[in-house]
Amino acid sequence: MNVHAGDGDRHETPAERADRNWNDLLQEFRVLQTGVQVLGGFLLTLPFQSAFADLDSFQRGLYLALVLLATATTTALVAPIAIHRRVFRWRRKDRVVAAGHAIARVVLGLVSLLVAGIATFVFDVVVGRAAALAVGGAMTLLVLGSLVVLPFVVGGRAPGSGT
Repeated sequence: MNVHAGDGDRHETPAERADRNWNDLLQEFRVLQTGVQVLGGFLLTLPFQSAFADLDSFQRGLYLALVLLATATTTALVAPIAIHRRVFRWRRKDRVVAAGHAIARVVLGLVSLLVAGIATFVFDVVVGRAAALAVGGAMTLLVLGSLVVLPFVVGGRAPGSGT
């Protein structure tokens, strides 16, 4: 048995590590998928509201960009599953995990844009453009802090990267 202790005190084979990492990624994708589905569903109901006809051209453009962003995010979320289906039982789980990890990072970026964009859109419609731009900027900073800065601070440097 080829046992590595590369993950702290874990004693697992490369195949066991790949299985564990894949399961971790799947759980993360489940959480993200639920949030994206709720946001996307919210967006898709808007054209059927009577006030939708009152949107100005900026609001309509932002709305359409958000719909495209939500559908692109949903597509990216299911891509790892398609990859897994393609190579199922080919003993390439390490490749699936690497692809899933890269896609998860892209999805986090897409979700960040979607969250900041929806907040901007709602504030633009309800309060006005100036408030929307302020909220959009604040949400962008919050998202960057939560999804970029915080993980770096908590995680520190990658193992083996030096000091």
